[in-house]
Amino acid sequence: MKYAHSYLVKIQFLGFRFSGWQKQKNAKTLHQMVDKTLSFVFEDVNYKTIGIGRTDAKVSANSYYVQLFTDSLINEPFFMNSINSNFSADFKAISITKVATNFNIIKASKLKEYHYYFSFGDKNHPFAAPFITNIDKNLHIDTMTKGAKLFEGEHYFHKYCTKPSDTTIFKRCIDSCEIVENDILTANFFPKKSYILKVKGKGFLRYQIRLMMATLFELGKGNLDLDFITSSLKEDNDRKSLRNIAPASSLQLYDIELEF
Repeated sequence: MKYAHSYLVKIQFLGFRFSGWQKQKNAKTLHQMVDKTLSFVFEDVNYKTIGIGRTDAKVSANSYYVQLFTDSLINEPFFMNSINSNFSADFKAISITKVATNFNIIKASKLKEYHYYFSFGDKNHPFAAPFITNIDKNLHIDTMTKGAKLFEGEHYFHKYCTKPSDTTIFKRCIDSCEIVENDILTANFFPKKSYILKVKGKGFLRYQIRLMMATLFELGKGNLDLDFITSSLKEDNDRKSLRNIAPASSLQLYDIELEF
């Protein structure tokens, strides 16, 4: 079906209670909830939605785009009020922008910034569990910071991908990768000090950032050294996926720079 109008809806969501973006049978997913909410917003309007990309189960987004196709022109202020009134507390719509119907949100040029939140030492307050991974051993943050920088640039990420397809492209470029103290996500039940792995790039492999984070945790514990990371990114690496994957709920799609 051809639609007369197309919009980009920017949303935020807490993914902790959901099985990722993609619709699935017998699972509660983010895309299903967006479409269900829109069914209350629209009356006698045909529509279709496409997300900017998949997210894993429990992963959240501070910035995410949905392309909305409709057969009727949208009253944008009314739409924003209605969708937020009908969204569950896990979701919030930030903006709506009209775009050409031939705009393709999947193929559009984009730069994504992911954040992974973590702390170490004393166990966190249970309320922090959906947001911050806690490592019960002391971590050498200075070494982890050096390790994070090794991921920057163009490398071969065979070892940082789970269940690739026959057409998966492993040579990827990371624009920036750093570990900094967390001053973004705060609450009175968070630990006094926590950290963020910030990663920017145009495209990431399945579980890539969580595999990178898990590797940095092992580096921080002293179980791996910096040479391991360097070797793992070379073209002649053994191409076997790493086994340790950091928990999903601490990963957040923080920002998307989208050209449209």
